[in-house]
Amino acid sequence: MAYDPGAIDATLAAAVGDEPGLIAELRMAFVESVERSLAALGTAEDAVAWRDAALRLKGLSASFGAIRLMALASDAETRPFDTDILSKLTRSIARL
Repeated sequence: MAYDPGAIDATLAAAVGDEPGLIAELRMAFVESVERSLAALGTAEDAVAWRDAALRLKGLSASFGAIRLMALASDAETRPFDTDILSKLTRSIARL
């Protein structure tokens, strides 16, 4: 899945206006939160923990307009411990 670099920035600009510093700060907070959710998927000990991490990732992605990442997280919800989806999420997040 391709990453749309403008989607997150457009969502943030719509929320905070023309504030490049604030947009950069919020983008960094988003990326850090997404990386924590990915780590939680990687360390999930059971299907419930996996689903909870996927739901957090899905919610974060939706809040910031990262539609493709949200779709991957949605797939992850029903595919516990699927290494293919985890790899796709890792690659997608690395592009952020």
